Amino acid sequence: MVTVVEEVDHLPIYDLDPKLEEFKDHFNYRIKRYLEQKCLIEKHEGGLEEFSKGYLKFGINTVDGATIYREWAPAAQEAQLIGEFNNWNGAKHKMEKDKFGIWSIKISHVNGKPAIPHNSKVKFRFRHGGGAWVDRIPAWIRYATFDASKFGAPYDGVHWDPPACERYVFKHPRPPKPDAPRIYEAHVGMSGEEPEVSTYREFADNVLPRIRANNYNTVQLMAIMEHSYYASFGYHVTNFFAVSSRSGTPEDLKYLVDKAHSLGLRVLMDVVHSHASNNVTDGLNGYDVGQNTHESYFHTGDRGYHKLWDSRLFNYANWEVLRFLLSNLRYWMDEFMFDGFRFDGVTSMLYHHHGINKGFTGNYKEYFSLDTDVDAIVYMMLANHLMHKLLPEATIVAEDVSGMPVLCRPVDEGGVGFDFRLAMAIPDRWIDYLKNKEDRKWSMGEIVQTLTNRRYTEKCIAYAESHDQSIVGDKTIAFLLMDKEMYTGMSDLQPASPTINRGIALQKMIHFITMALGGDGYLNFMGNEFGHPEWIDFPREGNNWSYDKCRRQWSLVDTDHLRYKVYMNAFDQAMNALEEEFSFLSSSKQIVSDMNEKDKVIVFERGDLVFVFNFHPNKTYKSYKVGCDLPGKYRVALDSDALVFGGHGRVGHDVDHFTSPEGMPGVPETNFNNRPNSFKVLSPPRTCVAYYRVDEDCEELRREGAVASGKIVTEYIDVEATGGETIYGGWKGSEKEDCGKKGMKFVFRSSDEDCK
Repeated sequence: MVTVVEEVDHLPIYDLDPKLEEFKDHFNYRIKRYLEQKCLIEKHEGGLEEFSKGYLKFGINTVDGATIYREWAPAAQEAQLIGEFNNWNGAKHKMEKDKFGIWSIKISHVNGKPAIPHNSKVKFRFRHGGGAWVDRIPAWIRYATFDASKFGAPYDGVHWDPPACERYVFKHPRPPKPDAPRIYEAHVGMSGEEPEVSTYREFADNVLPRIRANNYNTVQLMAIMEHSYYASFGYHVTNFFAVSSRSGTPEDLKYLVDKAHSLGLRVLMDVVHSHASNNVTDGLNGYDVGQNTHESYFHTGDRGYHKLWDSRLFNYANWEVLRFLLSNLRYWMDEFMFDGFRFDGVTSMLYHHHGINKGFTGNYKEYFSLDTDVDAIVYMMLANHLMHKLLPEATIVAEDVSGMPVLCRPVDEGGVGFDFRLAMAIPDRWIDYLKNKEDRKWSMGEIVQTLTNRRYTEKCIAYAESHDQSIVGDKTIAFLLMDKEMYTGMSDLQPASPTINRGIALQKMIHFITMALGGDGYLNFMGNEFGHPEWIDFPREGNNWSYDKCRRQWSLVDTDHLRYKVYMNAFDQAMNALEEEFSFLSSSKQIVSDMNEKDKVIVFERGDLVFVFNFHPNKTYKSYKVGCDLPGKYRVALDSDALVFGGHGRVGHDVDHFTSPEGMPGVPETNFNNRPNSFKVLSPPRTCVAYYRVDEDCEELRREGAVASGKIVTEYIDVEATGGETIYGGWKGSEKEDCGKKGMKFVFRSSDEDCK
């Protein structure tokens, strides 16, 4: 241990960012805390991997012909296991307590069958120091249900241990980790069109094919962990190991994940370890009966309560809290085959002030001080180390608005270990512009600064809008742009109004520039790919418990003559497919060569593509000069003004754009916008066009192999999905799987690497 600690004096993060050395004391302290905690776990528990198998020890498990139940409740004076199996009378099922505050009971099978039947209700009954007996749902319960016919009915813990014939068996392996995640954020409960809670199996059968057809490679599922308050969007978790029963059983969720894997989609889960519901009757908070913080899941006093969220805050220094949370991650990863997580509320975890009423300017003193919650950081370091050890290809995303340095650097470098952080400033910028600025006053420099303002070597997931931007009181980007005209002006059987023309154009531009320039991955919330109107509002007293705004209107995108399908959804498919073909999100080459405030034009290179965005409301630029790196011939790869996307077809797709050298080679100041070559393009107003460089040697092969390859680039071909095999990148589907029926198909010419 001493040898290891001595070696942390110079961490690799100092080589990446020398300014961090000023805070060497902070980093040394937290890395030593991490190593100490890891060593203690190895000494007393056999290592993190054994420690994280807590769900096989705690809760209700079947072992050697008996049912064993364990619960950590050091504040309890007496304890019993009660349930339907003993008519809620625990007199004959009293539990014993060890020196660590862990209660346990072993119940032998009866006639070869478990004494506690599968799918039967159970509770943990205990007497606390005040003398009162209370009933609680077991903390490690794997299923919890409520009586939907009774308003405000409390949840019951349900023992979930189906016989082998009823257990779902996974059939498909995890898909390989993509170079760049294109994430489809989804909420299962509100994923159907009917005004009701949708199920895991409905989502798997009806929504996953849509996601695959739109060329996403990752699904991020919200609200999977059980939460008693539906309108919390799943963020007030009551039962951490339980699948939300509103949408089905644990076996149903396994079916969903397996179906996603069969389609080549990886699945991430929204995990909430930043706080817990303050519900007492059916939540983890029920185990807090006034004891000290060392005997509780949570801190005591103000430190244990989040004032804005009205929820409880974990004590990450507690041994059993670490076991509970680390085991929770492993449970979802091992038992349900999730491919990673999106950690919610990371900013709240990073700081004692939880980010409340705090603005972050980028000054490093804001990140590394006494305000930093080192206990929470050590937990996240342990969690990230564990997950990447168990599943090296795991994808772990942090929701952090503060921009803490090295949050997304590996643990062994001195970082916290996340793979990506969400670029949360981007949607705020778009909402501000759409609400508060006229189009002519949009700043190209400000847009670029917002999209590129991220730390070097730390990856970001960019998004124009997520679920946050659609909740009640706000609107989707499409609805902000077109508002009430979306109710009457979306039929392509009639001419588009100026509002609809502007709205669809900017919808495409905002999402495409966010993807192309904003990060190393991309995220879209369910329905926004086709410009879903209105907002999200869960059933509540204030809306008379209506589900009208808590669903997705898929009929809009399934109707052939509506602009939702033929224009916005089609463009979303195409821009994802373009990234699949050219892998520009994973490229380290990102150069912005022009931010012209007068022309309202942004030009940049990402990977092998050149992007031209013209935000001007009405100016068309003929022979607009565009800088580039490599000489040669360029052609259109994707054009938002194409007729197939609801544009006016002003940009020629069969035009060759030949470059001209600019200045002296190797002398940037003599070049055009610091680029050694240039070519000229037509740039209509409110359009975005991506150009690719043609490999002359492969040109003939490229033309011949376009349809056969199933790849995409310049030619958009509307294909009827009436049968046979459909190819999406490297994944193949058939009509039987219903994966090739949703939306428009695109066949592009193959890129340079495919000329063989």
